[in-house]
Amino acid sequence: MAAGHRLTAQAGASALRAGGNAVDAALAAMCASFVCEPLLTGLGAGGYMLVGAPGGDDVLLDFFVEAPGRNGDPPRRAELVPVSVLFGDVVQVFHVGAASVGTYGCPAGICTAHARFGSLPLAELVAPAVRLAHEGVALNAQQTYILEVLSPIIASSPEARALFADTPPREGVVLRLPDVADGLERLAAEGAAPFYTGEVATAVCDWIGQRGGLLSPADLSAYQVMPREPIDITYRGLRVRTNPPPSAGGILIAAVLAELDREPGPPSRERLVAAMIDAQRARTTEFMDSLHLRGFQEQFLGARLGNTTHIAAIDENGWTCTTTVSNGSCSGVVVPGTGLHLNNMLGEADLNPSGFHLHPPGRRLPSMMAPTLVRRADGAVELALGSAGSNRIRSAILQVICNVVDRGMELAEAVQAPRLHWEDGVLYVEPGAEPTNLEEIVIARFTAPNIFFGGCQAVRRDPDSGRMAGAGDPRRGGAVIAV
Repeated sequence: MAAGHRLTAQAGASALRAGGNAVDAALAAMCASFVCEPLLTGLGAGGYMLVGAPGGDDVLLDFFVEAPGRNGDPPRRAELVPVSVLFGDVVQVFHVGAASVGTYGCPAGICTAHARFGSLPLAELVAPAVRLAHEGVALNAQQTYILEVLSPIIASSPEARALFADTPPREGVVLRLPDVADGLERLAAEGAAPFYTGEVATAVCDWIGQRGGLLSPADLSAYQVMPREPIDITYRGLRVRTNPPPSAGGILIAAVLAELDREPGPPSRERLVAAMIDAQRARTTEFMDSLHLRGFQEQFLGARLGNTTHIAAIDENGWTCTTTVSNGSCSGVVVPGTGLHLNNMLGEADLNPSGFHLHPPGRRLPSMMAPTLVRRADGAVELALGSAGSNRIRSAILQVICNVVDRGMELAEAVQAPRLHWEDGVLYVEPGAEPTNLEEIVIARFTAPNIFFGGCQAVRRDPDSGRMAGAGDPRRGGAVIAV
């Protein structure tokens, strides 16, 4: 069981000890992450879950954020609020406020996954998170850092300040979230309905509407979890299964793997950068506008074949679950009494590269999140992984796969290895990852590993011994627990 926080992983491990399966463990850990890893995830977020059955049948549950606006523009439409966030020496601009809030999917996603695959009562799965929310969680170094870098977003609303900034972020300070506990208990007792057609939905829409946002009762009541067939691509004789369109991340990872697979042996850093540049060039306006079209995946890959938290779990019976959930950088909008601080997906430039508020109402936003499974020729899952990290998600997952499959690294080494990422004409590099033979290229050098490069959590079953291993990304305070 690998997750982005030790207590998140412990919640998942408790489900396994109680006789639950990998999906139970992932759901328990997901709910705990709402408390242990707040801001970047929560009930007001969205995500994806890739479930691998022992027989090799995989299903991707899409519960990501949708574009709202079924009721048209509100009488007083709010503007997006730009906020600059500093990651080391790199500044990234996020847009927050009521205008950034999309239709959330986490409550529906949790209940759908539980109904289809869960074996333990949902009340039992949320219990560790409820306890942590009431008792409080002491901030670790990574969560302290996240609160510090996102402090401009927290400062954007009095409700967010009251929840997260009464005490300056400092390692060891205890953060309590009783409204999140109440929201999770309601979810376990009443299902997702209150969050889409009931009291919670009304409270959220009233709150957003009063502040000029687009989210309406029509958007929430129409929301559905979408089962999808994962992308299936061969790499070094293994089957890589990942997130299909309308998500953008999985298809770009598949395109890079297809390009690298044409040549034998581990790709050099220079070759990896070249493949990343090719994928970035393919991410055109036409690409983003076509992700929702039937047949686009086959057309796009056919020519090439030749934020946030992540949780990964494998159980002893061969079930595998890898799930990524994101609140974006969060909107700063906290709806009192509901347990929801809401996503800012309408204000994330990575999801709206052609401009803001261009997606039609009801369209899933094109996330980079890509929960991924790697299966051997005999069908057994060898590796399950995924990452947080905005646009860096695809490069983090790609490099971990190459480290394990091509370079034969142990899983922890593969996750901790220095990373690089190409975007918008700039190569971002951690110490030790810089290529040596690239000319005329702009390089942004980090002085240490940084959360900017994602938070990849992974689990692996050794193909020879059958021994299970996990790796939590230290960039996000990741943790692993074996049961």
